[in-house]
Amino acid sequence: MLPSDAPVSHHKGLRTIALLEAAKGGIVLIIGFGLLSFLGRDADAFAEHLVNRLHLNPAHHYPHVFIQAMAEVTDSKLWLLAGLAALYSFVRFAEAYGLWNHRRWAEWLAALSGAIYVPAEIYEIAHHASWLKIGALVIHLAIVAYMVWLLTENRRAMRQSDRSEAISTREK
Repeated sequence: MLPSDAPVSHHKGLRTIALLEAAKGGIVLIIGFGLLSFLGRDADAFAEHLVNRLHLNPAHHYPHVFIQAMAEVTDSKLWLLAGLAALYSFVRFAEAYGLWNHRRWAEWLAALSGAIYVPAEIYEIAHHASWLKIGALVIHLAIVAYMVWLLTENRRAMRQSDRSEAISTREK
């Protein structure tokens, strides 16, 4: 479907999802650059300082896991994580571009990439529900449902157009 013949309602929906995907890509890219700032630095000292600054108890599970993880960080792991963040961001930016410009491949990518998150989010909610996790699940389900609906509508419209073309060709 070309941008010029897309209905306004689809146009707004696709652009909203495109902005969301671009924002996700931008956030992950910033985090990736942030990881590179730890190259050659004492990451576990930073983790301990951050936990103390946030008035968290370092003996509790999550602060302790964070401090341990930062203690085991090496420069090669940081480069790997930053590279994965850049790759993820590239995919999100490509998806955002495609949705913004009404590309069918981007609609498929949005439906599939949104659906990938759903099982993990359901698992997380089943083990420890929070409003943030429930909100993320609802957003991903809405995006997947909208994209599947849009893909089926586009397919139906193309079939109807093909039938109309075939009928007009036979009449000539």
